[in-house]
Amino acid sequence: MIPKVVGISGGSCSGKSTLAAHIHETLGADRCVILPQDDYFFGYGDAPEGKGGPNFDHPDAVDFDKICTQLSQLKQGQAVHRPLYDFPTHLPKTETLLTEPRPIILVDGILILHHAPLRQLFDLSIFVRCDSDIRFERRLERDVRERGRTADSVREVFANQVDPMHDQYVEPSQSHADIVINSQQSKTVVTSEFSAIVKSITTMIQ
Repeated sequence: MIPKVVGISGGSCSGKSTLAAHIHETLGADRCVILPQDDYFFGYGDAPEGKGGPNFDHPDAVDFDKICTQLSQLKQGQAVHRPLYDFPTHLPKTETLLTEPRPIILVDGILILHHAPLRQLFDLSIFVRCDSDIRFERRLERDVRERGRTADSVREVFANQVDPMHDQYVEPSQSHADIVINSQQSKTVVTSEFSAIVKSITTMIQ
């Protein structure tokens, strides 16, 4: 069976990763695997000319060639050693993660629907909408807790990079989505819309 690829996009901390995790947990690791866009960032100061840089919300920060290549290999039934990114250092880790193909491959990231060659590899695409102030609250909590950031640095990055890049690249990309859902709770939770999507994806592999 040729794997089916589902792209899940939306703004930073919109709830897209919660949806991806819910799908993965429901289907199980034997039927589903996740490729996070966040693990395909170029290293800060260690990227090809014109790529990478301090703005991780800009398309040039993502190694789309690698994610397209590895996703194509997975669709062809080949295992890949996908990168792992270390956010405190802004560099890829030295170790990689052996990732084997599964009937459902989830690709999760804010810019995945912006990039046309990657989009063309998707069998289904989903965009999770969420207001800016709610996304900021979620990002502040996550980045301080998980990524070693200070509250002031999170505010600065959100105002100067996250929101402007969202308006320029992320929000317009929802026009490419097959399904658009809302996630407006102060905490990302599994909603009835999430559950309905799981049912739709399950039919893809029956």
